[in-house]
Amino acid sequence: MELTAQEQTLHDLIEEARASRTSVEGKAADRGVDLPGAYRIQEARRGERVLKGYKLGLVSAAKQQQMGLNTPIYGPIYADMLHQNGFSLGDFAQPRMEPEIAVVLRDAVSPEANAGMVAQAVGGYFLGVDILDSVWRDYKFTVSEVVADNTSGGGFLLAGRMSDQMAGGMLRLYLNGELQTEGHTDALGNLIHRLQWLARCVGGLSAGMIVFLGSPAAAVPAKAGTLEVVGTDGHMLVAKITE
Repeated sequence: MELTAQEQTLHDLIEEARASRTSVEGKAADRGVDLPGAYRIQEARRGERVLKGYKLGLVSAAKQQQMGLNTPIYGPIYADMLHQNGFSLGDFAQPRMEPEIAVVLRDAVSPEANAGMVAQAVGGYFLGVDILDSVWRDYKFTVSEVVADNTSGGGFLLAGRMSDQMAGGMLRLYLNGELQTEGHTDALGNLIHRLQWLARCVGGLSAGMIVFLGSPAAAVPAKAGTLEVVGTDGHMLVAKITE
């Protein structure tokens, strides 16, 4: 994929920051990169990594309005970003956490899929954690900057148990037994519409893909200890965070 000179400059800046696990100043007045260009940078940064799914960001209307958008944004989830049972803070530059719900697709979803076809493609739901890790210092960025940086995707945790139904009500994240953040799943919007939109944007979704639906709760800094995400259906995710 051929990038413009401005896109290549932003691409290289992000790659260098990721490689060194350092943060750089964001919210540049004009990098000469629009939103389509930011998604081209996403794709160019893939390399040989194995695509496992996508994460959604800016799912609330308020956040979209703040960034001058009327849709969510998305970023890729690669196999090396999936963590089991926990993660190390040392693997990230400035990690934050959000409790989320992830959907796993049993069947492929084409860009032209109608609502019924999307609903039939859903295989189940997991509690999850989006481990955010932006290269932009203090998470201050423009929409093009965050999208080019894989929508702040650092890593992902999934609970060990799948549910047939999407959890409703409050989603809560605890660290060492203390509540850190919470939010109501109504804020996630219509799941089917979200998946239809994503399939159109990326040219279709494959069977087995994981889609993190965005968080109804504010992100919090990641710290060492025992992490728990609790849904109202009694399901839990428990993981260990180490230094």
